[in-house]
Amino acid sequence: MLALFLILWIILNGRVTLELVLLGIPIAAAVFLFAHFAFGYSVRNEVRIIRYTPLALWYLVTLVVEIFKASLHVMGIIINPAARPDPVLIEFDSGLPSTFQNVVLANSITLTPGTVTVEMKGDHFLVHCLIPEYAEGISESSFVKLLRRMNQ
Repeated sequence: MLALFLILWIILNGRVTLELVLLGIPIAAAVFLFAHFAFGYSVRNEVRIIRYTPLALWYLVTLVVEIFKASLHVMGIIINPAARPDPVLIEFDSGLPSTFQNVVLANSITLTPGTVTVEMKGDHFLVHCLIPEYAEGISESSFVKLLRRMNQ
């Protein structure tokens, strides 16, 4: 983060000189210390973020793929006059320990066409599904598995 502050300093100044770099180092350090004390920023969190970045990117790719697949399936239900929605409400526990992970899961479920997170209390979810097949295996979905891997 200290390096990012220094790079930002150089970019905002518009040129690179020895004087600007030498002046930028203590300024970047001061901003870094401010972030540490005012916002609780820590290097340990930064290392953790860097460590989980590839997994988070994979999660985003998985989310986009699942949204695309579910969109096609919901379009099939809409277009086919014989297909009838059979809505169902299901409850399940995700087993995810952090509120952040549960909120990400709840939003991922809602973003996926055909499913809506109606309620989330801790790791307990109430989800509305357009058809019962959408409810099958939701507690062990790829979303849940990837979020569990972020705890390890």
